[in-house]
Order: sequence, then C-alpha cells, then structure tokens
Amino acid sequence: MIERMGGDEQGEGQKVSVQLEEWFQSERKKTMGDLVETFGPRSFAILFIVLMALPALPLPTGAVSHVLEIVTMLLALELMVGRTEVWIPKRFQDKELKGLSGPKFSKALVKRIRWFEKFSRPRMAGLLENRMVNMAFGAVVFGLALTAFLSPPFSGLDTLPSLGVVILSLGVLLGDIVIAGIGLGIGLLGVVVVIGLGHAITHLFHR
Repeated sequence: MIERMGGDEQGEGQKVSVQLEEWFQSERKKTMGDLVETFGPRSFAILFIVLMALPALPLPTGAVSHVLEIVTMLLALELMVGRTEVWIPKRFQDKELKGLSGPKFSKALVKRIRWFEKFSRPRMAGLLENRMVNMAFGAVVFGLALTAFLSPPFSGLDTLPSLGVVILSLGVLLGDIVIAGIGLGIGLLGVVVVIGLGHAITHLFHR
C-alpha cells in the first residue's frame, strides 16, 4: 500500500516537498531506481508526480511527454494488479531522469507542492491507504495517462489529464481526499476536453 506523508504535525522533514527537495539536491545520480530506493512504498505516487509534471505544463512537449506517459501507464498497471512495491527492469533502474531532475524543473515542482501542503489536512487518510483504493488509484492514473498520450500532438490537450494525475497523486501522499478529489475532477475534465476538442481538431485537419 502507498504510505502517506504527513503534514505539519509530523515534522517538517516528513513533508513531500522537503523530502523531494532533499532528493533533488543530493549528490546521487537521479535515477528511477534511486528514487524507488529512497521513497519505498511511496514511490508509486512520487513517480507519478515527477513523471507527469512535465506533460502537465501548458506547453507542447511532444515526444518527451509521450515517453513519460508510457512509463506512467506501466507503473500504474503494477498498482492495478496489486503490487505494493515498484518493479523496474534492471536495464532501466540506472537510467538518469534527465530534464526532470534539473534545478529549474525541480525548484518549480517543489514550489507547487509546497503550495498544496499549506492547505492540506489529513482527511479520510485511512481510505486512501486501502488496498482496493490503491488499485483503483492505479486504474485512474492509467486512464488519465492514456488520455494524455492519445491527445493530438503539440495541441497542449494533455495538460489537464496530466495535471490531474499530479494532484491526485499528491492527495494520496498527503492522505487528503479533498486534494485527491480535486485532482480526479481536473483529470476527468481533461478527458472531456481531449475527447471534445481532440475530435474537433482531428476533423479540422482532415477536411
């Protein structure tokens, strides 16, 4: 199960932003394997946040986003089948997360996470730690990442479903069902937008 990270009452060092910032600023090589080793059972949600943060930017990122979305879907499948620990093929464990661990990107991501932590409270945290809920969490992440992947290239339509994954994952980590619900809502809105506008864009270019 995905363990949540506490808020103020558990100490500053327990915050998602603090632990991520420490990892980003460490001298270690920033790889998926090292991230999983550092964060343990929380690695699923942490990876979803880090991987989908780039596609969540309102910028056309093209093929780079597609690679990140595919990796996210594969990790989500692991949650869906009931895995509690992230499994990464050995050949990919030492691949560096280039671009995702740079100072500019990492500082912006940590800053956004801190903003959510200001308003976060433990709300129905026990529900978010349930095994079946975690499997459903994986299914939702898979669906949203797939929607982002299938959105028209360079359209920017992958932004909302990707942002939904990031906020939903953060809500799960914080044990805050309100933030998780906001993420789910944004993600579902993104699905509607991708289906609606995506169809319109495709139709326009095929006229």
